Amino acid sequence: MSTATARTRRTGGSGRPGTGTDGPEALDAAAAPLAPGAAVRPALAAVYRAQLSRARVARVPLLFVATFQSVGIMILMRGVVEGGPGEEARAVVAGSSVLVVAFVALNLLAQYFGQLRASGGLDHYATLPVPPAAVVLGAAAAYASFTAPGVAVTAVTGALLYGLPMGGLWVLAAVVPLAGAALAGLGAALGLLAPRQELATLCGQLGMSAALLLGVLPAGGLPEPVRLLRDLLPSTYGVEALAAALVPRPDWGSVAVDLGVCAAVGAVALAAATWAYRRAAVR
Repeated sequence: MSTATARTRRTGGSGRPGTGTDGPEALDAAAAPLAPGAAVRPALAAVYRAQLSRARVARVPLLFVATFQSVGIMILMRGVVEGGPGEEARAVVAGSSVLVVAFVALNLLAQYFGQLRASGGLDHYATLPVPPAAVVLGAAAAYASFTAPGVAVTAVTGALLYGLPMGGLWVLAAVVPLAGAALAGLGAALGLLAPRQELATLCGQLGMSAALLLGVLPAGGLPEPVRLLRDLLPSTYGVEALAAALVPRPDWGSVAVDLGVCAAVGAVALAAATWAYRRAAVR
């Protein structure tokens, strides 16, 4: 083999060392740069639309079950709770209405993220240029907004059944997204942190049971330890805001305070769910 041929092979045919076509420097130069990650707002809108379409197809029968369950609870409680704008009647109607949100946004979302983690679906989202916050917020918003019809039907039915004024039911426009965000964030965190899918399902059902027992019963008759647990439940402040609006002359200042606390709790719950998503996606 001639000296010129050997030099040509060492230099990759260019006559200059280190610039061969098959060297690592050439591969780095030829590699196309990665596409930038998607912004949070368009990614959130895309995840929301996808999750809403999925929920509409798969969860409509369960929404009927959640609404029927809440209406049935109000009918059963009507035998022991007097009608009129008393504390007990308002607690039953407000708690039963928010229970629809708890059934869908907390229970079903915990099961969904638990199943997503167990089946490896988180790996699919991890390969997409979608921020973790967009995945959590999009799914939470879809499940929360999916509950709006059932909450409205339950609240109107309860107001008619217990003889409550319906002038303050417009507060549902704030209660549904705020309580839904708080409960959906809690449900997503439970589903992502549970080591097994079965435990995620169990945690979701226990959370819904807590929303039932602590939300429907009036706070005045509960023991102090149980009342403290009730204050820790994210949906409590949405229940309090709706109950305060079901009187002839609502104290809108108190309603605004409860909604503000519900918004703060919802932000904390969604932040915890985002952290849980990052933690689960890297494992």
